[in-house]
This record gives sequence, structure tokens and C-alpha cells, in this order.
Amino acid sequence: MTEMLTKNVFDTLTERGFIAQCTDEAEVKKLLGEKKVTFYIGFDPTADSLHAGHFIALMAMAHMQRAGHRPICLVGGGTGTVGDPSGRSDLRKVMTDEVIEHNCNCFKKQMARFIDFSDGKALMVNNGDWLRKLGYIDLLREVGAHFTVNRMLAAECYKQRWEKGLTFLEFNYMVMQAYDFYKLNGDYDCILQMGGDDQWSNIIAGVELTRRKTGRAAYGLTNKLLLKSDGTKMGKTAGGALWLDADKVSPYDFYQYWRNIDDADVKTCLSLLTFIPMDEVNRLSSLEGAAINEAKTVLAYEVTKLVHGKEAADNAKKSAEEIFTGQSADNMPGVEVSEAVGKKLLDVLVNAKIVDSKGEGRRLIAQNGLTLNDEKISDNDYVLSAADFVDGVAIVRKGKKKFYKLINI
Repeated sequence: MTEMLTKNVFDTLTERGFIAQCTDEAEVKKLLGEKKVTFYIGFDPTADSLHAGHFIALMAMAHMQRAGHRPICLVGGGTGTVGDPSGRSDLRKVMTDEVIEHNCNCFKKQMARFIDFSDGKALMVNNGDWLRKLGYIDLLREVGAHFTVNRMLAAECYKQRWEKGLTFLEFNYMVMQAYDFYKLNGDYDCILQMGGDDQWSNIIAGVELTRRKTGRAAYGLTNKLLLKSDGTKMGKTAGGALWLDADKVSPYDFYQYWRNIDDADVKTCLSLLTFIPMDEVNRLSSLEGAAINEAKTVLAYEVTKLVHGKEAADNAKKSAEEIFTGQSADNMPGVEVSEAVGKKLLDVLVNAKIVDSKGEGRRLIAQNGLTLNDEKISDNDYVLSAADFVDGVAIVRKGKKKFYKLINI
């Protein structure tokens, strides 16, 4: 056993709450403790940025690499042309080849913050390199014989779509993902596929295909999904997904999301989304009352540092502290508004997407939750004047902690 593998990463993943299901827990744990294992996680390029839902997979991959194992980051230049039906009630939008390639390139840049690709310590491959070359008849003969339709239809990812209509296009997704594992096993001696627990059916298909075609060992392991204590998905904001791209969600807003999570979710997030030792995670998550804010601040800083870098995390933390103490903050998120003077404040806030609707704005006002330049707004029809803008800027506070600079242009 090498020095890097003296601590079994399976124990680390278990202690931190990552593991949901495993095809052969005892054997996988034994393998991870005895030798360097090559494993992979797939990411379909459905957007030009990864989001908070991918976070656990990236962290699991990072823990594995730190323990001496070799990750393969598989971007779905091939599977992305079909779209995974898992967790979907509708057909995914079909993307052009140019969009898929662009999205794959964006993923690579973001993954490099978590994974060390130097000196062959990790690989990044694109399943379009082999899936796009497969002939249809060749695929049917080589792979199709190993899948039974009734078994596929029993998979949860397909059952959810059955009543609304499952296209033949999507029906092929499981076969394509299974072929990925078979291909990676042969080319890179990859013996373990990991992914979110919603991928269990697809992972099992890959494990079984690889074993049947090669006779070699193959295993699957899923991570828990990023859920709140009430069972709903974490990482959803008023504007949509919590993206890992700073151009989509600013580092400040990203920091604030984690700073404002529910008390009940603190331990889960510290365990899954940071590298803080579990002794400290347990200490921080046991804090009560106002003291729990210390844990949330640590969480927000550590997560922002991982995704956006130390400088961005420092700036976000400083801005949050300055805003909390009533000081000005250069790093407060700014929103440009056109010729705002003479317009109703609520109209401007809706157009700037600071509030989702006038109804939300009116509710904030009724609850004393909307301020302009530190003055509470009580009039639903408040009209902005030139005096509201100092050097072209007005400060809006939404709720207790969300601040925005309105920049009049």
C-alpha cells in the first residue's frame, strides 16, 4: 500500500455523508484502500456552466484524487446530443454541435479549480470522440444484445417519463452511457463509475455491460444529491440555478447564498462542500442561536474560495461585513438601469430582476423589507428622483441582507 493510500477514501466519503449506493460496498472499500483506482464521473454539457448540483460530484472527485486515485472527467460531447431523461418530465432541448463544444470547453475551465490535471494525475475526455463514430448497426449488434427492454423500462429515469411520452431518442441514453464505461474500462483501466444518485440506473447498466463484454471487474457508486433538510433541491435562486460561473452569479451573490442557508443545512453543506476536518465541522454545526452565523460565514467563505478563488472570496466576505455594519462596499453587486429618474421604483426593480414581480415588491414593502439609501420604502408607487442617485448610484436593500447598487445610465 502506498503512503498516499494509508487513509481509505471510502471512509472519508462515508464520514462526510457522500455515499448513497454502491454496487459492492465491501469490495469497493477494499480496492480503494489497497491500490490506485481509475474512476470517472460524466458531465453532460447542457449549459455553458456547471452549477451547484454538480458541486458534490466535483468534491467527491477531489477527495478521491487527494487520496491518490485517478479521476477521469468525462464531458458528454456525444451523450449531450441526446440528453439524459433522468429527473426530467419533458424532453431536453436539442443543442447544436457548436453549442455542445462551447459548453464542454467552459466545463473544462471550471473543473480545473477542483482537479489537478498536471502530469497525468487526472484525465479529461469527451465521449463524442467515440460515440459519434459508432455505426448504428454496429452499436445494436455490439451493445444492444446486452439490454432487455423490460429491464430498461423498469429504471426510475424512464418510469418518470412513461406517461408523458418517452422518445426513442432518450431511450438510447442509458445504452450510450453504459458504452462509455465499457470504453473507458478498456482504454484506461477505469473500474469505477461515480455520479449523483439519480444516475443509479445508468451506472448499473454500465457496470453490467462492462462485466459481460470483458469479464473484468467494474463497480458503481453514487453520491447523495444536494438537498435541503426539507428534501427540496439546494442551489435554486430566484433567478434560476446557482451557477459556478462568475458572469452568471457574482462571487458576492454566490457567497451570500451560502451565508443565508437554513441552520438545519449547515452541517450537510460543511461536510459535503468543504475540506474542513470533520471535528471542526461538528463543532461549527453544533453552534446555536446567533452563534451559528459563524459556521455560515465559514461555509460561505470556503465554498466561494473553492469556486472563485481566494481573492474573490476575500472580497465577497469583506463586502458582506461592510454592508452588515452599514459601510459602503465597492464589491456590492451593481445593476445598470436606464433613465431611472421619473420612473416608479417597483418598475425599475422588476426590469432589473431584483424582484421577480410587482407583487413581490409590494409584499416586501408591506413587510418593511425594502429600503432605498437606508430609508424604508412605504409607498408602492414611489417615484425615483435625481436626489436618490449620488454620483449616479442608489443603494437598494431587499430583505435583511441583499444589497444592490442601482447605476443610473
